[in-house]
Amino acid sequence: MVKVSTSDILAVLRRFKRATDEDTSRSVTYTKNYHPYQETTLVDFRFYKQRYVIILDSKASDDADDLLNLVKTTNPNITGELVKSPDGGHKTYGIPFKGHDCYLFEAVSAKKRLDVELTERYPEFSRSTLQKYIKSGFVLVDGDVASSPKTEVSETSSIAVNFPEKLDYSAHELPILYLDDNVIVVNKPAGVLTHSKGELNDEFTVAEFFRRYTSFGLETNRPGIVHRLDRDTSGVIIGARNPETAVLLQKQFADRKTKKTYLAIVDGRPKLDSALIDLPLGRNPSTPSTFRVDAGGKDAETAYDVIDANKNLSLVKLAPKTGRTHQLRVHMAYIGTPIHGDRVYGKPSDRLYLHAYSLEITIPTSDRKVFVAPLPNEFKQLFPEFHDAS
Repeated sequence: MVKVSTSDILAVLRRFKRATDEDTSRSVTYTKNYHPYQETTLVDFRFYKQRYVIILDSKASDDADDLLNLVKTTNPNITGELVKSPDGGHKTYGIPFKGHDCYLFEAVSAKKRLDVELTERYPEFSRSTLQKYIKSGFVLVDGDVASSPKTEVSETSSIAVNFPEKLDYSAHELPILYLDDNVIVVNKPAGVLTHSKGELNDEFTVAEFFRRYTSFGLETNRPGIVHRLDRDTSGVIIGARNPETAVLLQKQFADRKTKKTYLAIVDGRPKLDSALIDLPLGRNPSTPSTFRVDAGGKDAETAYDVIDANKNLSLVKLAPKTGRTHQLRVHMAYIGTPIHGDRVYGKPSDRLYLHAYSLEITIPTSDRKVFVAPLPNEFKQLFPEFHDAS
């Protein structure tokens, strides 16, 4: 067992013509010493950003295969080559140093994207989640913050991930409308996400609330979730408390066997007090996160009825026959009466005035049930004459 200092490392590098007299020990970083065998010392380090391994051993007999096997005892995935001895003596690779034969291994590795390398190192996380970690500044490469998943790294790069602590939402509550052994129904406030898009989540979601009540999907970021509401939409959302119930509920949503009723306040008044809007929807190519009426899109049907109206606004009941993303918002905007407060398809306000008022669905051990989420106070302030059916 040999003690090797930074000065010793620099001396070896100079002997192998990898450093000059102008280089200082400050250029040697990330030094690690290994002693796989009593007579062997390995020193893994970086000189500037190049990775090397010094081998001190008296029994390797200058045999390349033996030396490479020694390096791989502590770095099984490392690739590279031995640096030939500059002394021109009887040894091809070794030089004498501190009473031992000294060898220098120079690591060589192809470049990879940072997110690809992290996916290999941390298979328990999805690539999209690791990309979020990178963009959020949680990943250091060779001591510097890497902000792009496309950053090129190699096996020799020093990568550190400062995983964010999982936040505790146990004190957060949601209004429960119904609860039994199989389902939970809540009244989601506007502004609350149904579920996060990946493991990285820094806010309370409906899914995190359901996690306390369900055995379905606990290994995912969507425990209990069988359908969703947009962040800005409030109202009824049902969750499954076990896998069997999840199958039953999901099939009803997929087969359009549920009946959903929304209440919305729209800008202006539709030309007809009742109508069926039958217009296909597709993604807007100029803004991929939004949608538009598109003849080549997917079929979408929305029935509406005007309940009340004043000078500037109308309270309408919306009954979607299909469940396309942003369907109600796009349809109402298309006929010239966007939902009040729609910052994407209309004009922003204090909130999006869209509320999932009722959901009719079949639950286990029961016939059809209708769950109702009372109209929010913001709606009642604009239309105080409306009376809940709840």
